[in-house]
Amino acid sequence: MTVIDQPVPAPAAPRPPRQSLPGRAVAFVRNTWRGLTSMRTALVLLFLLALAAIPGALLPQRNLNTQKVDEYIRNRPTLGPWMDRFQLFDVFGSTWFTAIYVLLFISLVGCIVPRAFDHYRALRTPPVRAPRNLSRLPHHFSDTTDRTPEQVIDGVRGQLKGWRTEVRPGDGKRDGEVTLSAEKGYARELGNLVFHLALVGLLVSIAVGRLFGTEGNVIVIADDGPGFCTTSPAVFDSFRAGNVNDGTGMTPICVRVKDFKADYLDTGQAEMFTSNISYQAGDDLRTDTWREATLRVNHPLRVAGDRVYLQGHGYAPTFTVKFPDGQTRTETIQWRPDDARTFLSSGVLRIDPPGGSYATDEERRKNQVAIEGLFAPTAMFHETLLTSAFPAMNDPAVAVDIYRGDTGLDTGRPQNLFALDQEMVRQGRLSKEARVNLRPGESTTLANGTTVTFDGAKEFVNLQVSHDPAQQWVLVSSLAMMAGLLVSLLVKRRRIWVRAYPAADSAGTVDQRQTVVEMGGLARTDQAGWGGEFDRLRARVLDAETTGE
Repeated sequence: MTVIDQPVPAPAAPRPPRQSLPGRAVAFVRNTWRGLTSMRTALVLLFLLALAAIPGALLPQRNLNTQKVDEYIRNRPTLGPWMDRFQLFDVFGSTWFTAIYVLLFISLVGCIVPRAFDHYRALRTPPVRAPRNLSRLPHHFSDTTDRTPEQVIDGVRGQLKGWRTEVRPGDGKRDGEVTLSAEKGYARELGNLVFHLALVGLLVSIAVGRLFGTEGNVIVIADDGPGFCTTSPAVFDSFRAGNVNDGTGMTPICVRVKDFKADYLDTGQAEMFTSNISYQAGDDLRTDTWREATLRVNHPLRVAGDRVYLQGHGYAPTFTVKFPDGQTRTETIQWRPDDARTFLSSGVLRIDPPGGSYATDEERRKNQVAIEGLFAPTAMFHETLLTSAFPAMNDPAVAVDIYRGDTGLDTGRPQNLFALDQEMVRQGRLSKEARVNLRPGESTTLANGTTVTFDGAKEFVNLQVSHDPAQQWVLVSSLAMMAGLLVSLLVKRRRIWVRAYPAADSAGTVDQRQTVVEMGGLARTDQAGWGGEFDRLRARVLDAETTGE
């Protein structure tokens, strides 16, 4: 009977002890923090922030123009509501944009703080010792001199102004050996830190401006009228306050718009907008003193930390309605530019008869007048169809539908400033009585004897009053970023080592009258021009020592 030896199985490797739940939680938090504070993650988040800002530049934003957002959604009944759910019309205030913003801030802080401590320790650490074999370095030079090693090293050290230097004795293999270690270019890392610190400052400044700033837009007719005063958010056509700001406590500023001028190229493209204004602020409000100023695009009025910008312009047609009893009403109101190239504008004007024109309020409401249509600053007719040929007001005209009836002015219900409620037309509360084309001074008469006259048009300006308490810090942070970036790109980190020791003849006998001098250099890249700089440095600090000059 044959017995086959069975191999003895190897003992199983001991299982590592299972980590406790708190230990796993701590490890998860530690690994997550390390991943979040890595430079790679910061770069990815910075790229995501730039990518997330694209919809805010391409799509209409609700805080800038609510009407365009509503029109955009209305024209896309399927896609528009979904885009609104994902906050694509409020990008810079959305949850996902804020999350990226906060994560980028945390990541940058987590990257910068350890690097700042490392840079501080590096500044306090002496330059590294000289390598054993300097001839292996990318740049190397060797020669002999009749000076002593100490004299050579002292002379080289005196030539290296601005370098961090350290003199050390040799490693003991050669008697009388002295080495010099020198480093330069620590400003490169400092510039890198300044760039990232300034980026954090920029993010903080923008966040502070969003939290504590205010921004209001108001349309003012350019006719030196009463203007407006920034005493309440209610005076603005649209107003946005920061998340921790309710809009109260604004700096009182009163503004009157005297005139407006637009310079156009022959193609109709706007070249410059200019508006002369008068304003009051501070003590001027108590003394009723008005000061003159001129607004241009990107040249705002700066008063007490607030800025008044000239944002845009348009036209406000003027109509005079003469009612059957002889009383008149003249109204001027802005119409919306529908064509940014020719400023063909649309809008509506609602006029209520003066008191006493009719016996009862019911009869007065039934004789209200609504004028809806188009305004062309430079009229061009295709038979009876009106369009505009140029944005300047060279030959104004209107094409309007005139309605009579209940316009809803007495209901207190908000109405569209640029269009009539067609439901009131369908209900018969408003009836169309005329469709005419009018030039300045021309009029038309309705069936009940009411006369509507087109008097011409005035220009209006869109002014933005903005308050950002961190605006100066945004500028400082931006300039610091540019300075830090330039320093980190232009400064090169480099090191040199010099070794001096007594020469020896072929028999190995030391000759104290001759000294061997070796110099080696190392930089991050030769493309930075370090080769040429090394040769110039050698010629300046070493040739003089070896020749004894």
